[in-house]
Amino acid sequence: MEWDWLNIIGILAFASSGALVAMEEGYDLLGVLFLGFSTSFGGGILRNILLGQPVAAVWSQGSLVGVALCVILTVFCLPRAAIARWQRPAVLLDAIGLGAFAIQAALLAKGLGFPLAAVMVSALLTGAGGGIIRDLLAHRKPMVFQQEQPLYGVLALAAAAVIGLGWPQSPFALAALLIVFVALRMASEVWRWHLPRRSI
Repeated sequence: MEWDWLNIIGILAFASSGALVAMEEGYDLLGVLFLGFSTSFGGGILRNILLGQPVAAVWSQGSLVGVALCVILTVFCLPRAAIARWQRPAVLLDAIGLGAFAIQAALLAKGLGFPLAAVMVSALLTGAGGGIIRDLLAHRKPMVFQQEQPLYGVLALAAAAVIGLGWPQSPFALAALLIVFVALRMASEVWRWHLPRRSI
């Protein structure tokens, strides 16, 4: 299955979210660019480190780097009203991007012969790693650990587990898995499903 368009959607979501966080924190243009690129490609870099793959492979994605740059600069130049409208569909885009990246990472790790635990961790790092880097650079609690973002990382782990346990890798089966992932992610957002939490 051709995943290029899903990569573009993921880059659109993560580049814009990185830029928005940087702007909320009052960063200058360099900071906005840095957080935008970190969010877009940080997860893939962490995944490659985990799986022993070349980290420099990120530079072979020239078209996606260009897409990220255009998105970041566009968000930076948008008026406040347009940014407010951007944030609502961004939740859906983020769900699609997270799902696509998690599934891709799981397929890569499984194809390289790694055990189930590595398949799941690589999916989580790819889907949520960029956001973790973004939030740490912005001195925020990472989104994946916030109760306000229900099941953000759990669904990535679940999708990877399904693939690691032998989910069919036909285009239809993978598309169905992505649809189920996005549906559950949006349902968790609407009904506020979350894991138990305990504070001391």
